[in-house]
Amino acid sequence: MNTSGPVYAAYSVAEGLWYPPGTKQIDGAPADIIAMTPAHWKQFPPSNPAWNYLFAVLYFFLWIVNHVGNGLVMWIFLKTKSLRTPSNMLIVNLAVADFFMMLTQSPLFIISAFTSRWWIWGHFWCKFYGYTGAITGIAAIFTMVFIGYDRYNVIVKGMSGRKITKGMAFGMIIWTWIYANIFSLPAMLEIWGNFSPEGMLSTCSFDYLNEDRFHGPQYTAYIFFGAYCIPMMLLVYFYTQIVQAVWKHEAALKEQARKMNVQSLRSNQDANAQSAEMRIAKVAVTNVLLWVCIWTPYAVVALVGAFGNRQILTPLFAQLPSLICKTASCFNPIIYAISHPKYRVVLQKELPWFCINEPESHPDNKSIDSTKTETLPQAS
Repeated sequence: MNTSGPVYAAYSVAEGLWYPPGTKQIDGAPADIIAMTPAHWKQFPPSNPAWNYLFAVLYFFLWIVNHVGNGLVMWIFLKTKSLRTPSNMLIVNLAVADFFMMLTQSPLFIISAFTSRWWIWGHFWCKFYGYTGAITGIAAIFTMVFIGYDRYNVIVKGMSGRKITKGMAFGMIIWTWIYANIFSLPAMLEIWGNFSPEGMLSTCSFDYLNEDRFHGPQYTAYIFFGAYCIPMMLLVYFYTQIVQAVWKHEAALKEQARKMNVQSLRSNQDANAQSAEMRIAKVAVTNVLLWVCIWTPYAVVALVGAFGNRQILTPLFAQLPSLICKTASCFNPIIYAISHPKYRVVLQKELPWFCINEPESHPDNKSIDSTKTETLPQAS
C-alpha cells in the first residue's frame, strides 16, 4: 500500500487540515466497522466533515424529488384504468424500483452522516444498505431494457412484432427482480463477494477492493458484466434500431411526398399519433444516454479498484459516483412517465396547479400502449 504517492499526499494536504497530523479516517471507529473496512480506505486522513453534511443534504433533496416523482407515477397509473396497460406496467415497476432505492438508502445515510464520521448501523445494516441499493438499481436498469424492447417491438417490428400482453409484462417484471437477485444476493449472503463501507465510510457498497481474488476481482467482473455491460448493449441495440427505423421511414415518406408534389402524406390524425410515438421513443433514447453518463463513473471506480491502480481512488473520488448513481432514480419518472402524453393529460386533470397544459388526444387516436399503437409502416 503506497501512503507516500502524489494522490495520497495531495488528499492528505487538502483534507488532513481538519484533524491532528497522522490521524486516519478509521481512527476511533467501532470495532465492527474497522473489521469490515477494506485496508485501502484505512490509510486516508478523515475528510472534511462538511462533505458528509453536503452529501446528506443532497440525498435529502434527491429523496424528496424521487418520492414525489415516482409516487405520482404509481398513483396516476394505478388510479387510472385506461393507463393500466402492459407497457405502463413496466413504467410502474421502474417507479417502484426507484422509489424503494431512495427509501432504503437515504434515511440510513442521512442519519449516519449527521451523527458520526462513520457508518453507525453495524454489519447487518451495511449489508442491507448495499443489497437494497444493488437490487433496486439492477431491477431499474433491466426494467429499462424491457421498456426498450417494448418500444423496439412497436416501432421497428410493427405488425410483425409480438404484442406484449399483461401476462408477458408481469413475467418481465418478475424477471427483473430475479435477475437483480442473481447479482446481489451472493454478496448479501457473503457466499461470493461482500458489502463493506466505502469511500468516506458513511455508506456501504459491494467490496471491489477485496484482496481475495474470488470475492474481489472475480465478483466485480461478474457484476460489471451482468449489471452494466449486458443491459447497456441491449439498450444500445434497441434504440439504435429505433432511430434507424425512424430515419428510414421519414426519408421514405419525404421522398414519396416529393414525387407526388405534396407537403406531407400524413393526415392530421396520423401525424398526431406518430408524433406521440416518436416523442416517447426520443425521451427513452435520452434516458439511455443519461443512464450511461450516470452509471459509467461508478463502473469505472469499481474496475479501477479491482483491476487497476487503486491508489488513485481517494475517499471523496469514490463517494461522488455513488451519489451520482442515485440521481437516476429521480430522472426516470421525469423522462419515462411525465413525458408520457396520456400520463400528462391525467396529471393535468388531477393536479391542475401543475400547469402541465397537455392537449387531449382526439378520441379516435390510437392508444400509445404497445398492444394498440399505430406503428411505423415498413418502408420499402
